[in-house]
Amino acid sequence: MSLFQPSRGNASSTTASFQPGHGTVGTAAPPANRASAIGYEAVRASRDFWTIQRRFGSFVRPACIAFIIWYFLYVIVAVFAPGFMRISVFGDVNVGICFGVLQFVSTFAIAMGYRRWARRRLDPLSARLRNRLEGGPRQ
Repeated sequence: MSLFQPSRGNASSTTASFQPGHGTVGTAAPPANRASAIGYEAVRASRDFWTIQRRFGSFVRPACIAFIIWYFLYVIVAVFAPGFMRISVFGDVNVGICFGVLQFVSTFAIAMGYRRWARRRLDPLSARLRNRLEGGPRQ
């Protein structure tokens, strides 16, 4: 009896079988869905996929580099120029507090900017790839 053939009502059989919807009875696994794997490989090989990858990198790399530089500038100034960070801007608010608040502001600005940018530059291509993968009409 083959490993992938279910036992045919023989109660004394030790061959395990897979029953869809009921989980695995034994150790036999269902055959892999090769058609969907081929679809994903085709999408990954497509020009649209690599265009999305390139566009994503063209936003994320500079944004990450700029934010990391901005963050370390804040830390370096706080460590090596504490007098500058103590300069009062108004009332009890000093330069250090302003820098700290601007860290949060820049984080949200980058996130909102990426959201707008991705809607214009990435979403149309990803929708086209999704339709192709799901077998829908091509745009």
